[in-house]
Amino acid sequence: MPNTYQDPFLKVFTLNSNPKLAEEIAHNIGTELGKCSVKTFSDGEVQINIEESIRGCDVYVIQSTSEPVNDHIMELLIMIDALKRASAKTINIVIPYYGYARQDRKARSREPITSKLIANLLMTAGATRLITLDLHAPQIQGFFDVPVDQLLGVPILSDYFSQKGIDDLVIVSPDHGGVTRARKMADLLKAPIAIIDKRRPRPNVSEVMNIVGNIEGKTAILVDDIVDTAGTITLAANALVENGAKEVYACGTHPVLSGPAMERIQNSKIKELVVTNSIPLPESKRIDKITQLSVGPLLSEAITRVHELRSVSDLFE
Repeated sequence: MPNTYQDPFLKVFTLNSNPKLAEEIAHNIGTELGKCSVKTFSDGEVQINIEESIRGCDVYVIQSTSEPVNDHIMELLIMIDALKRASAKTINIVIPYYGYARQDRKARSREPITSKLIANLLMTAGATRLITLDLHAPQIQGFFDVPVDQLLGVPILSDYFSQKGIDDLVIVSPDHGGVTRARKMADLLKAPIAIIDKRRPRPNVSEVMNIVGNIEGKTAILVDDIVDTAGTITLAANALVENGAKEVYACGTHPVLSGPAMERIQNSKIKELVVTNSIPLPESKRIDKITQLSVGPLLSEAITRVHELRSVSDLFE
């Protein structure tokens, strides 16, 4: 049920990346989406016009920086500038999926730290707060000099699996970097964890080496933050079955699903892939194996709490 109040100083806007999610968030809050137009000139330049007064308002802009990543980032930057020049009191950017998050450090010489660059651009444009979901690297919060609320997708995914009532579970991290996430899900589902030790010779290519933990005869749930080309989770799922797992589910917050992802998922040992709507799925990617859960209630509750100056920390659970 949506909230019944309407605060004239709370405004929610959406750009082009995820309008359905934005509509759900506005409905849950009990308001209507703000009026604005986003146009693209023939040479690709973006023009944004805000079609109502936002002077003195707390504005929340919903925009995942998903494919086409650079277009969505430019839309967001231009929108922030428009809001700043129209005298918005605060400009809160809600980025369910934060693109470029995987470029968070210098892994090799002469590499950029693009995630920090994006943070600099957003702050320079005029953003006063970031609300996001499952940053690939939590330390990205430190790239911002404004408040950052990083919400978690694991409780939503865990609740889904809890309702399925699966016995003899084991939660599996597809790599060492995801152990904290797997442990969080394991605690929520009261299950043991296992870890896949893999080596990645180059980007988007992974190779399974060893499975640490007991998975034989168990139902495994692979948990990750981003499902991109699906190489990691499909290779891991096949390895789990080969090593004695009864069946394998997989879940991830952000369904990037680029390149060969759909074919890999369809041909893998994964029984079901559970994701959220932080990134919208086009019709071509809505296959029987994929279940999409909504983060709308979580994000709308976060926006309401921020606006009412209440604690957001409860939502991290």
